[in-house]
Amino acid sequence: MRSSPMPRMSRRGRVTIGVLVGVFLLFTLLGWGVQAWTDWLWFDEVRYTEVFTGVLVTRLLLFLVIGLAVALVVGGNLWLAHRLRPKLHPHSLEQAALERYRMLLSPRLGTWIALAAAVIGLFAGLSAQSRWSQWMLFRNGGNFGVQDPEFGVDVGFYVFQLPFWRYLLGVGFTAVVLALIGALAVHYVFGGVRLQGVGDRMTNAARAHLSSLVAVFVLLKAIAYVLDRRTMLLEYNAGGNFYGAGYADVNALLPAKEILAYISIVVAIAIIVFSNAVMRNLVWPGISLALLGVSAVAIGGIYPWAVQTFEVKPSARDKEAPYIERSIEATRAAFGLTGTKTSGYAADNLVPPASLATDTAVVANARLLDPQLVSETYTQLQQVRGFYDFGPKLDIDRYTVADKTSDYVVGVREINYGELTDQQRNWINKHTVYTHGYGLVAAPANQICNGLPYFVSGFLGDAGKDAQGCASSSDQIPAKQPRIYYGERMGPDDYAIVGQAGERNVEFDRPTSTGGEQYYTYTGAGGVDVGSFSRRLLFAIKEQESNFLLSEAVNDNSKLLYVRNPRDRVEKVAPFLTVDGDPYPAVVDGRVQWIVDGYTTSATYPYSERINLQSETTDELTNRGTFQLARENVNYMRNSVKATVDAYDGTVRLYEFDDTDPVLKAWNKAFGGDLVLPKSDTPAELAEHFRYPADMFKVQRNLLTKFHVTDPGDFYSGQDFWQVPNVPDAPDSGQKQPPYYLFTQFPEQDEPRFQLTSAVTPNGRQNLAALISGSYVDGKPRLEVLELPDQTRVGGPVQVHQQMTNIGDIRQQLNLLSSNQAQVQYGNLLSLPFANGMLYVEPVYVKSNSQDAFPLLQRVLVSYGDGGSYVVLANNIADGIKQLVEQGKKAQADNPPPTGGGTAPPTTGGTPPPTTGGTESPVLTGELAAAADRVQQAIGEVKAAQTSGDFERYGRALKTLDDAMNAFQQAQQAAGGPAPSGSSAPSPEPSPNG
Repeated sequence: MRSSPMPRMSRRGRVTIGVLVGVFLLFTLLGWGVQAWTDWLWFDEVRYTEVFTGVLVTRLLLFLVIGLAVALVVGGNLWLAHRLRPKLHPHSLEQAALERYRMLLSPRLGTWIALAAAVIGLFAGLSAQSRWSQWMLFRNGGNFGVQDPEFGVDVGFYVFQLPFWRYLLGVGFTAVVLALIGALAVHYVFGGVRLQGVGDRMTNAARAHLSSLVAVFVLLKAIAYVLDRRTMLLEYNAGGNFYGAGYADVNALLPAKEILAYISIVVAIAIIVFSNAVMRNLVWPGISLALLGVSAVAIGGIYPWAVQTFEVKPSARDKEAPYIERSIEATRAAFGLTGTKTSGYAADNLVPPASLATDTAVVANARLLDPQLVSETYTQLQQVRGFYDFGPKLDIDRYTVADKTSDYVVGVREINYGELTDQQRNWINKHTVYTHGYGLVAAPANQICNGLPYFVSGFLGDAGKDAQGCASSSDQIPAKQPRIYYGERMGPDDYAIVGQAGERNVEFDRPTSTGGEQYYTYTGAGGVDVGSFSRRLLFAIKEQESNFLLSEAVNDNSKLLYVRNPRDRVEKVAPFLTVDGDPYPAVVDGRVQWIVDGYTTSATYPYSERINLQSETTDELTNRGTFQLARENVNYMRNSVKATVDAYDGTVRLYEFDDTDPVLKAWNKAFGGDLVLPKSDTPAELAEHFRYPADMFKVQRNLLTKFHVTDPGDFYSGQDFWQVPNVPDAPDSGQKQPPYYLFTQFPEQDEPRFQLTSAVTPNGRQNLAALISGSYVDGKPRLEVLELPDQTRVGGPVQVHQQMTNIGDIRQQLNLLSSNQAQVQYGNLLSLPFANGMLYVEPVYVKSNSQDAFPLLQRVLVSYGDGGSYVVLANNIADGIKQLVEQGKKAQADNPPPTGGGTAPPTTGGTPPPTTGGTESPVLTGELAAAADRVQQAIGEVKAAQTSGDFERYGRALKTLDDAMNAFQQAQQAAGGPAPSGSSAPSPEPSPNG
């Protein structure tokens, strides 16, 4: 008895489903349309529509071409399988069970095939459109001018061509497999393939069809073996702990892949011939496939394993040496390490020289302000209104003021929408009144005033200059347009509507010196016009906000500012760039410009070490004023672009920085050739503010911990590898010490430079191994390494910090600075090579536990030599250097140099140098204990006065603290103990040396 066909859906059911599908498509297409339209308007505003159209057209073409191709392959094979069906179906229970499905499919078989092909093509197209970047590089990439060491193929093939070829091969495999599965199903349903019954299990037509698809799959496998030979130069070699093909790969696996490619071609031919021309069955094709599988295991697996195990492992150091050398050279080339200048630095002078007191290149420029710690100070002293914010970390830049170049700690006074009160946070206030910040605030990095920064710019009238008296009389870094409409503190939802009708200004600008408020109306070129009804409706849908249509604040002159974070703007304009996590502001030609470093990257540079950008750039400061990079694996990286974003009108410009980078040239060509401005068009004033980018430096520094070793044998043993030390004052946190910017002069440098610096230690030890610095010389990046001897006595950052802070009298003074109401915070520990020795400088801040308190720089730890012999805790760096020099003179007097000349190190068994303390803190009794109590009380009064904001009380408290410290010194001397380092309170006047 024949089965009845499946029941049809009622008309009402079909209508309901149609309506639901229509509504879903309507809202989906509406969302896509609104997003595309608003994106177009944004790109039109910033004058980069070629990026929008280029990416959109490429994605659409890939979607259509790949989706259509896969749909045709799958749909065509389904149709062919139906056409090849047998006219008569043999009688069997199996065929009777399939009859109902044939009756369901046959009337609308074309529709079912088209629907299945369309669904598969849709997913294939969606996958393909995400490969737009690979296609653009495939089409526009050129040569690197460097050949891989194994095949002699230009590196451009691996970077530009190979990724897209591998993707196309994957699409081919997917299409053939889906076509094979679909054709097999159709053949089965319509009787071409049977599992039961008498006679052949497969018709000749079905066998020819399916065997041909299997043959195509095997041919694709042959192509895969050919590409695998190239891909082997990118894979990790576990035996030698390097990237790229090793001895066993080159001598066993590469020939095996070639042999397997030929075998695959032979098997594909055999499948077709034996299935359709000779025996017309699947026995020999099956045997051929089995032989291919056995060959793949034996030739491609067992043989290379045997070579690795029995030939390479017993003498891996020698066997892998040529291939390790390839990896070293490729990694250094891919990450810009080839030109690294390495110099030896003996660091054998352990006694502070007298020249420390007269130095003007290193000591005078030692940075005392920590940009992470003083951000709270900037916010409290330069905030004026509670909604202003400088972020959790400030930036370091250099300026030339009064013909003197110095580094400055700079921050932008931005609006923090999260700090608006409930009354201020309504839609009108947030988006039309509080629209912008005001001013770039700067302070010299080496200048301290009563423990505070000495502010020189970004003032909000006379109130902003107050800062407890620590401010210059005039703006030394003036900005003609100080308003900040685009900044780091602005999120995706923090859009602003500017431009008002009439003469009334409604945007809050800044407080006035008389206690009032000044208002402003935006006049810049940035923003998208939203005066028309259609635009207002458009953005009402986009932001899901009816006020665009209902509020009178949106008028005919209104403009909408959105995507206001400078990093987001650069990523949107240049989606092919990896953007540095630490943009920084600079005053250029009177305007505040955000400078953003952009990197071109690749993951297919042969033999180069592959790293994860997120893990390599994460340290103590990550997500504290910096952005965390994505988990992107790369083995090629260049700082090819310096981008700027105008803080007032949002103008984005991309300047070529590395004019030799083939990847940037390919991207520029892909977008018409004018996307990135030539390096020669970079304004000279802007170039003066370029700095070595932090994330690039971290990657290079981390790689140099291994790849400073260029001898393959030493690299294999790994004995000379370095490591990045942990944060000195919190080594157990596991967080790496961030590099720090300095304006200083290192050995073999002709003059002070603005450079990014980091100390590294030997792997598994804490003594200092080297100092790595990155700077620009004549507009080009330069990496320099000062390498210390293997058995140096000079300590690394963690070791030096522990030694300095654990000396008896210093530990005692630090304990006096901290209490239940305060905590000691340590600034950047600076490692400064000087006079064939090592000078360490570490600022000591004290922060009250009271609400809204901010850190005050109270002392400076200064050390010379090995970090433990000569240590001073002084009120400022000038006093500290003076005391270090005195210690050095006394040590030289007590231990005169030998007849042959030179400087003798301090003896280990004699009396230690003065003021360095012993191993135990003295017991405080009598007058000494009373004096210590007075010091503690005075410190508490200073903190209370600081919190109250009463400057007169603060001055009296500082005077009381000074008297108490003097009394404590006298009591300590009367008791026969050493006097603490430094005796005067912080100077009320700013000093260049702190």
